[in-house]
Amino acid sequence: AEEYLKTVNKQVLTLPIIEDLEKKTKKIAKWRPPLETIPDMRPQKYLTAGASPGEKHKAAFTMRLLYNPAHPKNRELMHQAYGIQFPDLRKKTGTTVGTQKVVTGPTLGSLAVVPTGFQGSNLYPPPPLYEEDMREGIASLVEKGLPPSAADLCLVRTPIKPKVTYLHQREGGSPNRIGVCERVGKRQKDVSQSKDVMQVPRISHPERPPTRTIVTPPPSAASDSKLPQGPARLTPLNSQCAPALPPAPVSKHCFNIVGGQIDPCEADFCTFKEHYCLCWGPLVEVLWQLESLMQEYAVPHARVCGERLVALVQSGELDWGSGDMEQLLLTLENKEEVWELVQQPGQRYKGEGGRQAAAVRIQACWRRHQARTAYLEKQRCKWAAGTIAISWLLHAQVRRVRKSLQVTRLRHLENYRSRAEYLEANWSHLSTCRRTIIHVPSLGYSEQQRRSLRGFDILQNTQMGRLCDVRDENVEVIYVCPVQLGEDLLHYYTQLLGLQGAVETGEHTALPASCTKRFTILTPEAYQYFPSHKMCVSTLLKYSPHTLNRIKSLIQGKQAYLVSGVPHIDDLAVADELGVPILGPEPAVAQLYGTKSGVRRIFTSAGVRVPPGHGDIYTLQQLHECLAQLMTDHLQVQCWLFKMDREVSSRGIAYCDVSHLSFRPWALQEYHCRGPQLWRMAWAQEPVLLKFLEAVPALLASYAKPFNTSCYPTWTCFIEHFLKQGGVIEACPPSDSVTCLTVDLLVEPGGQVHMLSCGDQLHGPGGLQVAGYTVPQTSVCSDTLYSICMRVGHACQQRRILGYLSLDLVTFLEPSCLEQQVWVVDLDIGYSNQLAMTQLMLLMTGGTLSYRTGCLEVPPPLRANKPTARQKASVTTRFAVMSSRLLHTNLSMVRYSVFFQMCKAQGIGFDIKERQGSLFALHDSVERSSLSMVTISPDLQGALLTFARNLSVIHQEISAPNMQGETNFKDLIKNIEEVVGLTVQNSVKQHKEEEKSE
Repeated sequence: AEEYLKTVNKQVLTLPIIEDLEKKTKKIAKWRPPLETIPDMRPQKYLTAGASPGEKHKAAFTMRLLYNPAHPKNRELMHQAYGIQFPDLRKKTGTTVGTQKVVTGPTLGSLAVVPTGFQGSNLYPPPPLYEEDMREGIASLVEKGLPPSAADLCLVRTPIKPKVTYLHQREGGSPNRIGVCERVGKRQKDVSQSKDVMQVPRISHPERPPTRTIVTPPPSAASDSKLPQGPARLTPLNSQCAPALPPAPVSKHCFNIVGGQIDPCEADFCTFKEHYCLCWGPLVEVLWQLESLMQEYAVPHARVCGERLVALVQSGELDWGSGDMEQLLLTLENKEEVWELVQQPGQRYKGEGGRQAAAVRIQACWRRHQARTAYLEKQRCKWAAGTIAISWLLHAQVRRVRKSLQVTRLRHLENYRSRAEYLEANWSHLSTCRRTIIHVPSLGYSEQQRRSLRGFDILQNTQMGRLCDVRDENVEVIYVCPVQLGEDLLHYYTQLLGLQGAVETGEHTALPASCTKRFTILTPEAYQYFPSHKMCVSTLLKYSPHTLNRIKSLIQGKQAYLVSGVPHIDDLAVADELGVPILGPEPAVAQLYGTKSGVRRIFTSAGVRVPPGHGDIYTLQQLHECLAQLMTDHLQVQCWLFKMDREVSSRGIAYCDVSHLSFRPWALQEYHCRGPQLWRMAWAQEPVLLKFLEAVPALLASYAKPFNTSCYPTWTCFIEHFLKQGGVIEACPPSDSVTCLTVDLLVEPGGQVHMLSCGDQLHGPGGLQVAGYTVPQTSVCSDTLYSICMRVGHACQQRRILGYLSLDLVTFLEPSCLEQQVWVVDLDIGYSNQLAMTQLMLLMTGGTLSYRTGCLEVPPPLRANKPTARQKASVTTRFAVMSSRLLHTNLSMVRYSVFFQMCKAQGIGFDIKERQGSLFALHDSVERSSLSMVTISPDLQGALLTFARNLSVIHQEISAPNMQGETNFKDLIKNIEEVVGLTVQNSVKQHKEEEKSE
């Protein structure tokens, strides 16, 4: 009754003061509510089995809020789920409980609990609820009997299954942390012994070093510096890496961590501990991790926000095994200052266990260095082994390819030699029977030369006159063209070659000759695949199987041979594929004797006169010595030429004028004093030779100049290539009037040598570049020229140099004796442009070149009346001026049909009856910037004037004052005017001599 009255009066009894705890303390029996009074509300399997994942998640979230009495929604959920109305903890009650003496044991007295028999009865109203009851949780309320009997107190199973952990002391831990853990353990023990509170599993954490997410760099010199005094503005933590914590109100439970230790007696910490005593187990682990972090990084002071700490623990996003540093630092009020301190290099090694951590880091770095070094060495060895293996495989493959190419080329060479023997044995029959000539106008220059030549494909097609071999009725021509010809050019050459019948009869209305059916023009299909490679025609034909098959079908069952241009190694491959012999030398022989030094050896063995000079020069010292010796031997020579062995035309020529030497008059005086006979002695030349040796280097550096500056702009560039290729030094003719001429020879396989064409050269600017020819030549006596050509031809035949040759000579008057001198200066192996234009001239005139008389003999024009016997026997002479490379960029703007109409309007044409006039050879259908022209006249002066007039008219018709274009017309016209002047002087002089003789 007394307990009931005091309960009604809301009085709480206090325990008496405990003086002797061991003697007076009595064990209180544990009270357990009768299980039969609590309804069995466990969820049935048929109700929970079909719950959706969303419902399960919602139930788990609700139970987590119920377990957290400090959560704002805990009060509302308890009222909704169990009908219990908790007081609002945010509003403080006015009643305060007097401070009593603290005793150990249960915190709830026995009078505050409704007796078991009267729970749920109206006679015993429920005891009042205080803030302390709220903190004790649902277990305390159940023991007091406050929830109604109909309340569903069954716990729903959550997806998160708690596990029992055990709390162990950490060796070497700080006494403060151990004290905190002991007090917490004691508090949990007292609560577990209380009969009014449910047993809560004790959470313990074994000792383990926490793993941090930030790797501290090795210590450096900067780590020895002192910490900065006062707060500093730091870079905030990475928000992407930080967990999304629930927003916490303004913290009222902050405490300090000073020197890595938490003071358990600090008022702020005690308040925090008291406020969160119900969830203190998980907080102990986090506090221990924070202490460890502050100790490891020697953080002097850290201010912990209790609200954030609890929110981090309750969020479930903290990794209990590794303790994320950024997550822990987010719970600090001064996280910026702490973060700046933690981020300092070497800070980790200033705190607790720093020496051990430094040793571990050093060992790890050293082991990583050793492992990395070993790995890199292994990778290097592996890479080297792979490189060596690949290099060896490539080397072996290249070696196999080279060996295969050598075997193939050796087979081609053997087949060439066997077919050459057949050609030599049957040439007399083959040259008179029906035969097919395969013309391949290939320029087999080196790759560097081909790439440096402008318009190389068109340059190879300047010998369209080869088609005129069809003037022999027994000859069929297959012409391999390096460019694709249009229908206009094919029609033009068909009409041009068809005029042979009209030329023979002298009638314009004559039927086209049969020769139009005896020529075929083919273009290799490989020119489409290699548009910018500048390959010679033989190489293009080698990689054109369709064209080769077409040629095979055309020559099947016929006698045929191949005529190339400049010999190339691919000529043998093409001839072997077609199974025909080549009228020409082996490429290796042509390469050996086709150099400037090689032709000097041929001329020396032939016994013909050559310019004073020296060949096979490959060093600068040799060049200086040879030039000094030549200057000493030939003091009358004022200019010396330097020619590269393997260059084309005038591209590899340089000159040096030695008349600038100051002591040259003294050298001439010494020569005249000694006399020609004594001057040949070495002792007589020694003083002058030493002088020349001393002056030659400076002389060449000052006065030596390349002729073609577009290829070799300076003497230094020229001499560098000169010494790489080798070359010769030759004397320039010591005369102001020098005439150059070219003779085309045919060295037959049978050993016979024939002169096919001869003409005087027309030069462009500088006097060394050939621009045209006048046929026949009129500078040298025919017998003298014939003798020289035969000797050179037989010397070539002895060295197996067969086929077509082009011989260059110079003639001048010796100043000392006024006698004509003839020097042989060069030899080109291959079919020449002059010979191709000569074939066109002979086709359109029906004449022949008489090399004994040196005249172009043409049958007289046919008249309407029957010719008499005297007219049949008489012949007329003609002279021709020809050029195979007339350049004018404005020609590309005019179609060929318009061009011929313009020529017809200006009186430029060819008279078939008189067999004189102008002829054109066209090169291509696309660019149309070059062409060939031949003018034929009864006299040389008329042919020169007609040629100059045609050039002038064409230039005026296709040019404007502000658009002259690039052309060589003007230089050629200027040279023709000089030649015409000399021709007039010679004719006047000859006329006077004839009058004197009469």
